[in-house]
Amino acid sequence: MRSTGIRRTLAALSVCSLALAASACGSDGDSASGKTRITVNCEPPKSAKVDRKFFEDDIASFEKKNTDIDVVAHDAFPCEDPKTFDAKLAGGQMEDVFYTYFTDVKHVVDTGQAADITSYVKELKSYDTLQQQLRDIYTVDGKIYGVPRTGYSMGLIYNKKLFEQAGLDPEKPPATWEEVRADAKKIAALGNGTVGYADYSAQNQGGWHFTAELYSQGGDVVSADGKNATVDTPEGHAVLQNLHDMRWTDNSMGSKQLLVLNDVQQLMGSGKLGMYLSAPDNIPILVKEKGGNYQDLAIGPMPGGKGTLIGGDGYMFNKKATPEQIRAGLKWLDHMFLTPGKGFLGDYARAKQNNAPVGLPEPRLFTGAADAKDQEVKKANANVPVENYQSFLDGNQALQMKIEPPNAQQIYSVLDGAVSAVLTKKDADIDQLLKDASGKIDGILARG
Repeated sequence: MRSTGIRRTLAALSVCSLALAASACGSDGDSASGKTRITVNCEPPKSAKVDRKFFEDDIASFEKKNTDIDVVAHDAFPCEDPKTFDAKLAGGQMEDVFYTYFTDVKHVVDTGQAADITSYVKELKSYDTLQQQLRDIYTVDGKIYGVPRTGYSMGLIYNKKLFEQAGLDPEKPPATWEEVRADAKKIAALGNGTVGYADYSAQNQGGWHFTAELYSQGGDVVSADGKNATVDTPEGHAVLQNLHDMRWTDNSMGSKQLLVLNDVQQLMGSGKLGMYLSAPDNIPILVKEKGGNYQDLAIGPMPGGKGTLIGGDGYMFNKKATPEQIRAGLKWLDHMFLTPGKGFLGDYARAKQNNAPVGLPEPRLFTGAADAKDQEVKKANANVPVENYQSFLDGNQALQMKIEPPNAQQIYSVLDGAVSAVLTKKDADIDQLLKDASGKIDGILARG
């Protein structure tokens, strides 16, 4: 769940007059020197000194290689701010090449603010090397509107040290929800405030994880046509029943509930939590900010064996962009993000020199020879225990990958109520909770 704001319909307005300098608006395509000029966003903020330097260095090397192109970068943290994204979109003030979450794509296309780049992507050297399922996210009605930059999938982060203490095999994470429940019970039995399994249940994060757990059991949140809720199903019931039973029958989830991401990370970093669902990018946060140890932290595939929630981001193009700007933007994407082992995200040697973690299993953008090259360079510069992530790599590749549902934040808000109820009320009526949630989601989908 990278997108944290509910979409709002805003009247078209000049975003520059809101909180943005005039220079933050779209480009006219040509600088005074006659070069093609493009504006791009998602430059790391000045406070992130190392990342910002990498970004600026990579732009400088791109311009040196492409002397006919000027790149004007706009910093942003977060890269997409829900408070301004829709206003910029409605006002037609997006950069020539602008950052989007996977869940934004259809919304942006529906507003008519994205350029159709179908006839240009053949000029993107890396396009055919990118994973098809990620490319498909930026394809709407057979037309291509953007290019993926990163991707992640959910898995099960677990504490190997607690697994050993509980008599479990630290090299064999649970593969089913029945095994998760059994392992969580053994870990919680260690006592001293140890929690076997933790889950989110507030601030829309409970709904996010309900979705991930539903996908893992082969279910879905909405129908294929996006018109009806599909949570009041045996799969949806199984998700809530499992959480209820771990909480109240097994007492393996601890007594404190209504947790959010930071709460769970604190538990895991302190060595008091056995397992929780997340993407691999949580691991360095657990170490750098929460007191965890790379050697103790591992990640396995999503339990359930049927699916996993994926997310990520990429770039789209302003509908006002000229053909020259689109071509320049595609060249920039190739240079910055989409060349295996190089660029802002792929220069693993540079990352290692600056003590950034190298060797995490994701993002994994490429296929075939490009993927092999990227993995080879990553492995050569790894500074984290890559063996702790092998089961995730092996297991998640076989799962069906599903993105978040439409109107995700509104739906997650509804599902939060169902998840929090089963974790805080022993007598929660699961059937009624799912029936009520289904009706509310149908209303959200009907409103669009």
